[in-house]
Amino acid sequence: MSRRRRRLRFQNRVLTLVLLAAAPGWLAAAAALAAWDANPALRWTLFAAVTIATLWGAAAVQQQVVSPLRSLANMLEALREDDYSLRGRTVDPEDAVGEVMVEVNTLSQTLHHQRLEAVEAGVLLNKVIAEVDIAVFAFDAARRLRLVNRAGEALLGGCSLDLLGRGAADLGLAPMLVAPSGRIVSHHFPGGAGRWEIRRRSFREGGRPHELLVISDVSRALREEERQAWRRIVRVIGHELNSSLTPIKSTAATLRKLVEREPPPPDWRDDARAGLTIIHDRADALGRFMGAYARLARLPPPARRRVHLAPLVRRVAALHGGQVAIEDCADVELDVDADQLEQVLINLTKNAVEAVGDGGGVRVRWRSDGERLTIEIEDDGPGLARTDNLWVPFFTTKPGGTGIGLVLSREIVENHGGTISLENRAGAHGCVARVALPLD
Repeated sequence: MSRRRRRLRFQNRVLTLVLLAAAPGWLAAAAALAAWDANPALRWTLFAAVTIATLWGAAAVQQQVVSPLRSLANMLEALREDDYSLRGRTVDPEDAVGEVMVEVNTLSQTLHHQRLEAVEAGVLLNKVIAEVDIAVFAFDAARRLRLVNRAGEALLGGCSLDLLGRGAADLGLAPMLVAPSGRIVSHHFPGGAGRWEIRRRSFREGGRPHELLVISDVSRALREEERQAWRRIVRVIGHELNSSLTPIKSTAATLRKLVEREPPPPDWRDDARAGLTIIHDRADALGRFMGAYARLARLPPPARRRVHLAPLVRRVAALHGGQVAIEDCADVELDVDADQLEQVLINLTKNAVEAVGDGGGVRVRWRSDGERLTIEIEDDGPGLARTDNLWVPFFTTKPGGTGIGLVLSREIVENHGGTISLENRAGAHGCVARVALPLD
């Protein structure tokens, strides 16, 4: 038998200690009765009474000690089983056991309220998940489906009883679990085809990893955005075409009348030369416009390679002579398409140089926080009068401008996973352009 089993239980130890405490008195009573000169029957009766009283008192003390502990054990067991209905009766805060009972009762009440709130929150969450029109799936570590809402059932063309427990590959969702979160894909599900946005998150339930997959239909929203984009593009292209074709048409009609006159006027050659110059200039402007549009539409994905930033910025600054100053910044290495990033910096520095003219300077600086690189191009020009049309394709306020530089720059930066912004300087004249790029 092990040492642990040889040890007396707590209630037996209490009884033993009480009997040991009462033993001197019991022995003294027994000795007194043995020395008493009385009827033996009386002495034995009194001895039996003393013995019974001693044993009864020890048992009563044991009961008084053990009973509250058993009650506490039952209450704690009930709490473990999520039963919060049991309460301790001895709640006198001045009593040692009563103080423990008060704390356990308070704990039980607190856990009951928290459990009720958790259940209500869970019910509300389940109702929200069930009613949203976004498909929600939860998979365990083995990629077996553990949760699906109504939209998910409609997407997969089945009910939850048939879908739960099946593998992601069997359901046709395995590619979604490895696709980058936030990606938009075209896919045909049993419940319909379209373009879908994929969102993935990892979570733990019961200490085990799970994967949450959210699939939302963005076909309608994307179609509406595409329609709006096409309307804007058609409106801009139509405006540009009319701006070029109207003077071409008017000049061509004037030249036709000129050549039909008999005899021709003495200065018909000068008039014809001026008209053809107008036609040539407008056709050339229209060609530049269409070339800029084609360049935006054919922008290739970035061909990334390791690039040192400082030499690249110096090359861009050298294009403008001494008008662009490079502040003292530590060189940074990053993986980008050097040609595309150089084009962005050329566009931004060109805008800054044109803004300041001969009356100000342009400064380029950059900083890194270990995760992102921020490049700033600051000028002393008049600043931005309006910012709502900055990123509208083909919108420009500069004579001869195409309105494509900023749009092309934003497209390049966003293809690199970065952001670009233009804003007026705080407390000073001029504008600052910021390009933020991830270093990883």
